[in-house]
Amino acid sequence: MLLHILCPLWASFVIFQQGRSVQCKEMKFPSRAVKPPSPSDFLDKLMGRTSGYDARIRPNFKGSPVNVTCNIFINSFGSITETTMDYRLNVFLRQQWNDPRLAYKEYPDDSLDLDPSMLDSIWKPDLFFANEKGANFHEVTTDNKLLRIFQNGNVLYSIRLTLTLSCPMDLKNFPMDSQTCTMQLESFGYTMNDLIFEWLDVGAVQVADDLMLPQFVLKEEKGLGYCTKHYNTGKFTCIEVKFYLERQMGYYLIQMYIPSLLTVILSWVSFWINMDAAPARVGLGITTVLTMTTQSSGSRASLPKVSYVKAIDIWMAVCLLFVFAALLEYAAVNFVSRQHKEFFRMKKKLKEQQQRTEEELAQQGFLLQSIGLALSSQEMDATPVFADLPPGLGFYEIRRRFVDRAKKIDTISRAVFPMSFLMFNVLYWVTYKVLRHEDVQGIL
Repeated sequence: MLLHILCPLWASFVIFQQGRSVQCKEMKFPSRAVKPPSPSDFLDKLMGRTSGYDARIRPNFKGSPVNVTCNIFINSFGSITETTMDYRLNVFLRQQWNDPRLAYKEYPDDSLDLDPSMLDSIWKPDLFFANEKGANFHEVTTDNKLLRIFQNGNVLYSIRLTLTLSCPMDLKNFPMDSQTCTMQLESFGYTMNDLIFEWLDVGAVQVADDLMLPQFVLKEEKGLGYCTKHYNTGKFTCIEVKFYLERQMGYYLIQMYIPSLLTVILSWVSFWINMDAAPARVGLGITTVLTMTTQSSGSRASLPKVSYVKAIDIWMAVCLLFVFAALLEYAAVNFVSRQHKEFFRMKKKLKEQQQRTEEELAQQGFLLQSIGLALSSQEMDATPVFADLPPGLGFYEIRRRFVDRAKKIDTISRAVFPMSFLMFNVLYWVTYKVLRHEDVQGIL
């Protein structure tokens, strides 16, 4: 209306100034830009009460299954416990899927980062960890959750979790073992007709740069795979990742192997102590035996009560056998060194028998005396310790011969015990550090 009034006035003014007529054309004014909706109105329209969105129904209901792409970022990895056979780790679990109902064009941003409270308003996969023993969320200082929606309807859901997962371990080579621990991600309620999990193509499992484990080395390669589960209720999607862990045995060298090795060597000191010093040699032998028993018990304290023999069990058992054999060696030395007393005791017994025989000679005759002497001689010859003694030796000569035999046992032990223990060490370390280690690497 205003345009029709102004146009004739403008034309009259132009005619008056220039003396000619002009044709009045329609004037155009710029139109006002349409404002985008407010974030609250937009979210209400997208997934609120007025949107018609139902979080109870999965995307593509009655259609193709929802493909959920997963990846994890490991913040910390530790607390690997042999007694309970589990491990503890802190991760960012990220899931991404497409929900066509959440696609939008009204808002100019390519993606929207929403408050974690909006998670209750949308559908989410029912993922759980199949080998989980315990887990907890993080809420300091707020819920450690991320929700991001893209224009094409893609949804990114990230959550921070601390998990305790079971890890069955084979401890036959402990503490020179390598373990494989698994994490399984499975759908609880949706079968593969409705939901399928898959790993991200690139960077499915990422590890923090400063990640350190106290006893293990986490190898860079990860075993990604599928572990589809078949139950009476149907076939359920499942994906898994395998962590390859190699134990570092520095702690066990310092706390178990070296102390037990020194204890065995300490037991050999007995071979250089005079055989007459019985309290010293017996005290040293018993002390080393008790020390090895304590160390052996301590090595088993942090391990489960498995039925098979571990590498550390073999080491401790052989070390205990060596210190016990050193104690028995002194018992043999002491026994041999005192055999001259037994010799003269039997010789005295022989004389007494001969005297009794002579007294009975008159009554029983010469034949009985011959039989008695023969029996006494057989008794002396039947004792191996006395068999090689020439007749006619004096007390000191016989004593010296038995003492020399006892010293010879000590001399032989000084060489036999270290050489035997050295051979055991070569066999032990070659078997567990070379042969069995190569077998484990081949399996991994």
